[in-house]
Amino acid sequence: MIMKYMLKYMKLLSGFLFSIILIAGLASIGFAEEEKLQLPNTQLNMYSGMFDFSDQKQRAVLVGFQHQNEELYRETFLGTLSPITGGFVTENAALYAYTGIEWNFDLGPINFTPSFAPGLYGEGDGKDLGHILEFKSEVQASFNLSENSQLGMSYNHISNASLGDKNPGANSYMFNFLKKF
Repeated sequence: MIMKYMLKYMKLLSGFLFSIILIAGLASIGFAEEEKLQLPNTQLNMYSGMFDFSDQKQRAVLVGFQHQNEELYRETFLGTLSPITGGFVTENAALYAYTGIEWNFDLGPINFTPSFAPGLYGEGDGKDLGHILEFKSEVQASFNLSENSQLGMSYNHISNASLGDKNPGANSYMFNFLKKF
């Protein structure tokens, strides 16, 4: 009974958070500054979605954030590489904090962003992934709402690369709102 209430509450909270982020992002399109003295150099990615959606017994709503400092980048033949740091929490109090790299491919109004980030995972009352050290591989596609805002969707897989006795992994999807500051 409590789990059903918690799931319903987290879904409502996730929907409310996504709506607020979407409204704030769309509102910022209309209030663009006329004169900019400095280009934005940091990006915040706020997201919400479903952790381990492929496991009926363990799936859970998640909410998270990710920071990217665009001053620390390198142009390569693979695209623009930059560092990321972030984390998320699930409705079952599982936590994941990570730091890694992402590749940014600007395809006009669409952006394609694969990333890789090792991190630390605490299962809380959620899924046991077999080890504290986990690796997150992610792909994200986003659409430019304005010069400083994007709306997107991402998919990730978290795994311990068989460092632990078991390696069940987790597949998640998220809806993302990205804002440059």
